[in-house]
Amino acid sequence: MKEEKNEQSSLKDSPQENGIIQTSQYSSISPPASPVAQEEPFSTYFEEKVPVPEDVNQIFSFRKLWAFTGPGFLMSIAYLDPGNIESDLQSGAKAGFKLLWVLLGATIIGLLLQRLAARLGVVTGMHLAEVCNRQYPTVPRIILWLMVELAIIGSDMQEVIGCAIALNLLSVGRIPLWAGVLITIVDTFVFLFLDKYGLRKLEAFFGFLITIMAVSFGYEYVLVSPNQGEVLKGMFIPYCEGCGAVQLEQAVGIVGAVIMPHNIYLHSALVKSRQIDRGNKKEVKEANKYYFIESTIALFVSFLINVFVVAVFAEAFYMKTNMQVSAECNATGSPHTDLFPPDNNTLEVDIYKGGVVLGCFFGPAALYIWAIGILAAGQSSTMTGTYSGQFVMEGFLNLRWSRFARVLLTRSIAITPTLLVAIFQDVQHLTGMNDFLNVLQSMQLPFALIPILTFTSLKSIMNDFANGLAWKISGGGVILMVCAINMYFVVVYVTTLNSVLLYVLAALLSIAYLSFVGYLVWQCLIALGVSCLDFGSRTRLGLSGHTDIYLLNDMETDSSVER
Repeated sequence: MKEEKNEQSSLKDSPQENGIIQTSQYSSISPPASPVAQEEPFSTYFEEKVPVPEDVNQIFSFRKLWAFTGPGFLMSIAYLDPGNIESDLQSGAKAGFKLLWVLLGATIIGLLLQRLAARLGVVTGMHLAEVCNRQYPTVPRIILWLMVELAIIGSDMQEVIGCAIALNLLSVGRIPLWAGVLITIVDTFVFLFLDKYGLRKLEAFFGFLITIMAVSFGYEYVLVSPNQGEVLKGMFIPYCEGCGAVQLEQAVGIVGAVIMPHNIYLHSALVKSRQIDRGNKKEVKEANKYYFIESTIALFVSFLINVFVVAVFAEAFYMKTNMQVSAECNATGSPHTDLFPPDNNTLEVDIYKGGVVLGCFFGPAALYIWAIGILAAGQSSTMTGTYSGQFVMEGFLNLRWSRFARVLLTRSIAITPTLLVAIFQDVQHLTGMNDFLNVLQSMQLPFALIPILTFTSLKSIMNDFANGLAWKISGGGVILMVCAINMYFVVVYVTTLNSVLLYVLAALLSIAYLSFVGYLVWQCLIALGVSCLDFGSRTRLGLSGHTDIYLLNDMETDSSVER
């Protein structure tokens, strides 16, 4: 007892910040305070944890899979947001079926990255933002938080504006863009508190929205009846015959739209919602297995929905000119004929024009059903985006505010620029803004992918579940490829600006950006075992001085503590 008291008093005497006990050289993560000791109850998404059946001994159990079903489908919504839908329809209109294999490859890469995120959350009991908060020094941690917040704002703007466009189409233009944004803000607040009625009910609601998307875009697919042979050929033959710069840029855009940085943070948090004894290696291994199966099924469903959209626009509008579309819209008496100038340029579409051209060629029902699908995509992704914002802010800043205050803050940060865009922009001229937002999110990818590979490769953090050599090499290769593809997308966008001042600004920002990415890569390479880079200067950065335990570690000491 005396030893225990002495230990407690020494802990009190040592400076503590954000749950990290600071010593002369090392920092270790202290167990979280008991809920009884907290002055005020802290309301989170994880107030209710879904129980996992224990009376099943077979290798595979549908009962257990059902218990773990939910987080993967919430994660998969980011693969179905309005930004992805717009990328899909542009891919079909510009390249036909030729880039479906890129969509398939990007989805598989996304699944592998989501696997890393889920494993981090299951094994450590903390999500990626919390681990970053405890492991990186103060300055890199704040920069990382700001970069991730930028990614969330960019994604949220696309999602909220997608909802507003859907409402504008459904109301035949009576609801302007700014009013649609305000409606989306209000109903998002309402829907976000559904988890008060039970986590499973909230997950069921998201499942319902995914079903609406599948039915809506599936209806369009059946209506247009694309050539099934061409669909399969485009999906499984990695070749793009006759493709040029436009198609290459579109392929890069597909990868950027599918793999989103904030989704890695989101998934690592959502998996904490199941009752798992992290002190039991068998339970942790089983949870990893079922979460991977569930994520595979969820991303397969999202892939099919994306294929529906690509195939519809590939079959109906590939190589179509503005003149052809304008003539068809005039013939059907569409009020939107002014969207398409009477020239022979190739048709340019976005989610707004996409609905209009479907209405011109296939009747008003096609337009309204398209708008319902976009509304479901926008509403569901806006809600998961809000959760991402909460997890990131709580994790990086260690916030202990009331639930309403956290939702209000995260919503305000993302919504304010969206509302300004909606007020000053017209619904027909948003394509340029979407291109900028896609570039913004592409630039933030390293700030999710590099940390997740770093932490899941450290045995001191993941114990027996750390990445093996094959996963380290393949994970590093995949992340390098994804980041390189997205940087190409950024360079292509910057070269179209045609302004010397903007070029100079871009160059200065690039130096700062690449310096920080280089810092994260350096830390990651040491975690992957490149010991020649471990030259001891980490001590000055606030990290420990050993290759494997410099990003600390005492997670296994409190593995049985419920976080």
